[in-house]
Amino acid sequence: MHETYSEALKLGAGWSDRWTATWRMGRTPVTCSVRNLAEVEVFRSQPVRRFTWRTGQWHRPGLEYLVSTDRHHGFESFEEELLLLMADFAADLVEALAQPFRLDFLTTDGMVKHTPDFLLLTASGPWLVDVRPAERIKPEDEVKFAASAEAALAAGWNYSVVTGWRKHIVSIVDSLSAGRRDLTDELDVQEEMLQAAALGPLPFGELVEQCSYSVIARAHALHLLWHRRLGVDLSAPLADSSLVRLAAGNRRRGGEW
Repeated sequence: MHETYSEALKLGAGWSDRWTATWRMGRTPVTCSVRNLAEVEVFRSQPVRRFTWRTGQWHRPGLEYLVSTDRHHGFESFEEELLLLMADFAADLVEALAQPFRLDFLTTDGMVKHTPDFLLLTASGPWLVDVRPAERIKPEDEVKFAASAEAALAAGWNYSVVTGWRKHIVSIVDSLSAGRRDLTDELDVQEEMLQAAALGPLPFGELVEQCSYSVIARAHALHLLWHRRLGVDLSAPLADSSLVRLAAGNRRRGGEW
């Protein structure tokens, strides 16, 4: 774990004043001490590092649309794209800032620079995140992650290193994402599914078959699952046998869901 590499960091008295974070506010770089990190107007910031596309590069950058923010966000690799998708599905995402700032910190070997991959602003608080497949993490990366963890702690943020996902989780969330955009429900199949699910958990296949138009209902079922109006256990792959429940926050009130 990267916490074991904290001994390489210089964390003596006043360290949070000596460590700095450089943000990009429009065309103007803004540098602050880590002690003042939480006071930065992060919504004004732009990525400190440009996203580049060129022939022959190893990583695969691109743009991912998020329902939570209703716009596209940049990523530098497939792993980062997956993080954005998962964060969008987590349901309490407010903003996703890619390459939010450059951290300059002191180690026993001198000054080191590191740019965390994302700052995710959620309803439950900010998350500073680095994304790196487990097999590609080197000792020098661990030191950078340890520094990011200390900076996040000083700011009152959460911090995580995302090293990968269970294969079936990626498959489920990717499938559900097909139904994340707004859907017109002229045939009221969503109402039919919500009524059926209100009577108790049903296998996914049986739930959609109870609707007047089962083929169309499958697309709407994915939409309701993505938007947390229906719930399903993610510990196993999504199949027709997966039990689907009415989400706790979608009980019927006054004749409406």
